[in-house]
Amino acid sequence: MVHTTPQPLNFADGEVLLVDKPLRWTSFDVVHKIRNAIKPLKVKVGHAGTLDPLATGLLIICTGKFTKRIDEFQAQEKTYTGTITLGATTPSYDLEQEIDQRFDLAGITNEQILETAKLFIGEIEQLPPAHSAIKIGGERVYEKARRGERVVVKPRTVHIREFEIVHIDVPHIGFRVVCSKGTYIRSLAHDFGLALNNGAHLSQLRRTKIGDFDVDDAWQLPDLVKRIKGVNFVASNEDI
Repeated sequence: MVHTTPQPLNFADGEVLLVDKPLRWTSFDVVHKIRNAIKPLKVKVGHAGTLDPLATGLLIICTGKFTKRIDEFQAQEKTYTGTITLGATTPSYDLEQEIDQRFDLAGITNEQILETAKLFIGEIEQLPPAHSAIKIGGERVYEKARRGERVVVKPRTVHIREFEIVHIDVPHIGFRVVCSKGTYIRSLAHDFGLALNNGAHLSQLRRTKIGDFDVDDAWQLPDLVKRIKGVNFVASNEDI
């Protein structure tokens, strides 16, 4: 990515910042880092769509008056790439928790895998994982799950426009998916295993697009923080 000479930033009137979220960072970690970088200005900072800690890729950060556009950005179609690992499940549907069950992979063919992927194109119903950012009683369900509490979530209807298998090296399946807001790729991986009469979990995930925004145009977080600290801030009329 080529960056031009830094220009003054107007965080109060609004900036849309594209960040390539690092592995093991929460989306809120990124928001907190950017909020600290723009101090002492006291402006709103928020993100348009949670990425799990074990996922990387595009995160849209909005500041100031542009935080009103968060719902607009969240509603846009998203594109992901990643890896599904067959033959084992985890309670979180990804690698956040340890494997709890293993399955025999004998008899699973490439043709079965490709045909099974077709079952997930269009409108599908999926059950969000217990370790998700959905709120129940004002609290994120992953917080309840991590305390060992039993969590019951309702199924939801989502739309998968494209589900492409790009690489097969059993037990690992590389994929690309284009989907609607609210789609849980971890649930997609889990359900993919069930459809094969087997087990599966998500072992790698990267968000590459949100609407017309592309991760290729995103900042690495350390570079963005340096940029923020290295340019002048423009005060809005409300700050004067």
